[in-house]
Amino acid sequence: MICLRPHHGMCLAYFEGKGYSDGFTVNMQKMLEFFEKGADIELTVSGDEICKECPNLKEGSCVSAGLVEAYDRKVLEACGLSEKAQMRFQEFVENVQKNVIESGKRVEICGNCQWNEICANKQSRWKRNK
Repeated sequence: MICLRPHHGMCLAYFEGKGYSDGFTVNMQKMLEFFEKGADIELTVSGDEICKECPNLKEGSCVSAGLVEAYDRKVLEACGLSEKAQMRFQEFVENVQKNVIESGKRVEICGNCQWNEICANKQSRWKRNK
């Protein structure tokens, strides 16, 4: 079982090798590959394995904690989930795709994110084949 911030379900949907730092980007790619192999996750509104390489993590605390916690809580609400919920990663991202991305709530949840332009201009990797 590995902890995952709910908003990272959206970040991973659009990740294209860009990030806050080289270390963060390498870790994000590594975590994406790990999760896609079929990991079990526990949702958390605090730091996760992706956060550990973020340069915004200072002395164990995120400098943007209030902002990203709000993203997390909005994703949980949109998906009908709660903190500490445990599930397969695939189940989680299918929920995010349906209830956040396809429903049009992504911009409402994190449209003020510095990476919004990337997300706005590409298709989610979680998009179901129709």
